[in-house]
Amino acid sequence: MKRIVIVEPTDDGVPTLYLPEMDEHYHSTKGALAEARHVYIEMALRASGKTNIHLLEVGFGTGLNAFLSLLESQQSRRQITYTAFELYPLAPEVTGELNYPALVAPACSELFARLHRCEWDRQVAITPHFTLLKRHADLTRTALTGVYDVVYFDAFAPEKQPEMWDESIFREIYGHLAPGGILTTYCAKGEIRRRLQSVGFAVERLPGPPGGKREILRASKK
Repeated sequence: MKRIVIVEPTDDGVPTLYLPEMDEHYHSTKGALAEARHVYIEMALRASGKTNIHLLEVGFGTGLNAFLSLLESQQSRRQITYTAFELYPLAPEVTGELNYPALVAPACSELFARLHRCEWDRQVAITPHFTLLKRHADLTRTALTGVYDVVYFDAFAPEKQPEMWDESIFREIYGHLAPGGILTTYCAKGEIRRRLQSVGFAVERLPGPPGGKREILRASKK
């Protein structure tokens, strides 16, 4: 299934996509790169003390979070096994128009292309340190398998995609999170914080990315 999307600039010079049918952007218009780096790389991936990380992303989208995680794995030499759920994969011409490699890491353009080009529902070694499994599936109708150390919860906003923020989703993720595992999300709404807490997470409010949201949430499993 494909959606009509429009490439739009954000304030840090890295574009995002606008989805007219939901009146929603894939990233913060205040800065797509700044948001991805702060919420997911700095506050989640780098916050994990493990060297071998099993990571779950809710919403593969443009592949920006995966690309930044791959780059982080190359720099830190940590092993990342990355699983991402996406029900609406983007067409190659769309991901190409985003031009992320040229803006983020020009020497790694082929790696970004491989993230999008690799087969769905099959684990693929992108580099010696980064393995990707893209699940073409609806997380609300699919049971998780395995155990994760880090979760990027990057679904569309609760008012746009409420089914993804249901307490049952957080309970499922909590059950598949390793002790000490963490989940981060750009959404800091009080109701979302309470749902995370209700299934057992310890939740903290953290400062948001520069120029973006005032706060984000990080949830952890003791």
